[in-house]
Amino acid sequence: LEVAQQHKLDLICRKLELKPGMTLLDIGCGWGGLAAYAAKNYGVSVTGVTISVEQQKLAQERCKGLDVNIILEDYRDLNEQFDRIVSVGMFEHVGPKNYATYFDVARRNIKEDGLFLLHTIGSNHNKVNVDSWISKYIFPNGCLPSIQKTAEAMENKFVMEDWHNFGADYDKTLMAWYERFLASLPEIESN
Repeated sequence: LEVAQQHKLDLICRKLELKPGMTLLDIGCGWGGLAAYAAKNYGVSVTGVTISVEQQKLAQERCKGLDVNIILEDYRDLNEQFDRIVSVGMFEHVGPKNYATYFDVARRNIKEDGLFLLHTIGSNHNKVNVDSWISKYIFPNGCLPSIQKTAEAMENKFVMEDWHNFGADYDKTLMAWYERFLASLPEIESN
């Protein structure tokens, strides 16, 4: 799983065509894994944005000594130009009514010749249909975006240059997470 994660991070950085000295905005930076990887392996200056205090603390620790700034801020309040923008696993939490705003913010914060990489779980269906358990425990107020809704929201803002489906890989990831959860269950239950 760790090797696969490194491969994914490197693929993202290569798709972004990162070069030393570039600036990278990581919208919804989570625990800082991509920010740390990009700064360490590609020599870029990374700004990660999150609305989670816990994620900010861990990401700052993970990125200590690297050219990374993890800020606690709503991505919609950002107003700074970056060479590249990336967002991994955050778009699912935006919700359809905010898709256009999301892409407006990305457009506003990217340099004219910049690249924006969006990594999201998607759906083949245009209808918003979220399982109640998933909505409560996994993606509160979120949903899986459809190709059509995503394309409509980014129209006249970005040109789609690449579409990469990781569906088969994600199934393996989910199963690996499940196995790790089961292996950790006795420890979890004892606490």
